[in-house]
Amino acid sequence: MSDFSDLVAKAIQPSMNREEREAVYTVVRQAVLRLQEREALPASDPRVALQRHLVEETIRDVESDVARYASLRKLELAFAAQNEADRAVKSGRR
Repeated sequence: MSDFSDLVAKAIQPSMNREEREAVYTVVRQAVLRLQEREALPASDPRVALQRHLVEETIRDVESDVARYASLRKLELAFAAQNEADRAVKSGRR
């Protein structure tokens, strides 16, 4: 499933909004359903439930990574702004 997770993660960009990311997730879910249909797995097969669970878990993990990236980016920008303000104060004192 690691290759699958990597594939989903590569399809998502942190700059995408939630609707764009959800469109990618919808395509992923549909692809998994088509694969299950091709394999002719009955809906009661435990592998079907496991695959769906793994897809949703992967999506949750990708969303977590996107949120972490956005948070770190905001912290970096705030830190840069704080440093700039500190420099401005120090140069005004001299």
